[in-house]
Amino acid sequence: MNWRVERHLGSAATFHGLDLRDPVRRLVWWFEVLRPAIALGSTQRLEVVDPERAEAAGVEIVRRRSGGGAVWLAPGQVTWVDVVLPAGDPRWVDDVGQAAAWLGRAWAAVLEDLGCAGVQVHLGPLVRSPHSGLVCFAGLAPGEVLVDGRKVVGISQRRTRAGARFQCALLHEWDPRPMVDVLALTEPEREALVGDLSAVAAGIGPVRSAEVVGALVAQLRTES
Repeated sequence: MNWRVERHLGSAATFHGLDLRDPVRRLVWWFEVLRPAIALGSTQRLEVVDPERAEAAGVEIVRRRSGGGAVWLAPGQVTWVDVVLPAGDPRWVDDVGQAAAWLGRAWAAVLEDLGCAGVQVHLGPLVRSPHSGLVCFAGLAPGEVLVDGRKVVGISQRRTRAGARFQCALLHEWDPRPMVDVLALTEPEREALVGDLSAVAAGIGPVRSAEVVGALVAQLRTES
C-alpha cells in the first residue's frame, strides 16, 4: 500500500474535526493554519485558557481528540502532520505504549537527513513533569523525538478498531510565551512557566514545511 498525501489550509478547529474515512487507508494529512491556535488535549478543561486574552491575541481555541497537554499551532512555527494507519497494517502495534515507535524512527531519519545532530527517539515509558498535564511539550511520550535532549516532535494518537490517527507537531521555533500568555495564570506563574518550558523543547530552525513533509512521506514510502 502506498501513502496518500493531502494538504489542507484553514482553521485548526476544522482540521481537528475531521473523521477517519471508511475504509481507513494509509494517509498523511498536512495541515497549515491561517492563524495561531491553542489545541487542548481531549481531557483538558477549557478553563485552562483565558478566553479574553485569547480573543485579544487572535488565538483560536480548539480541542483535539487525542490526549495530552496543550499544543501551540502558529503559521511558520510548527509543521503539523497527521499520519493515519489502518488496523492490520504491518506497522500496527496493539501495545499503545509502543504504537508510535515506528513513526518516531521515521521522524528521526527525516531530521538527520535535514542536518540535525543528536537526534534521539524516546522509547521508554511516559515521562511526566510538573507542567506536562498543561503543555504537551513539557512531557515525553514513547515515539517522540528529541534533538540534543530537547523535544522537537510531539506525537499523540487516537485509536479505533479501524485504525489510528497519529497527530504530529514538529517545532521550527520554540517560544513558549505566546501560548503561555493566553493561559489562565497569574503573571508570576506565566513567567515561571515560560522559563521552565524554554529548557525542555527546541525548534529545528527555518526549514520549509513542504521540505519536511516531502522528506517524511519519502521515508514512509521507503519503509513500505
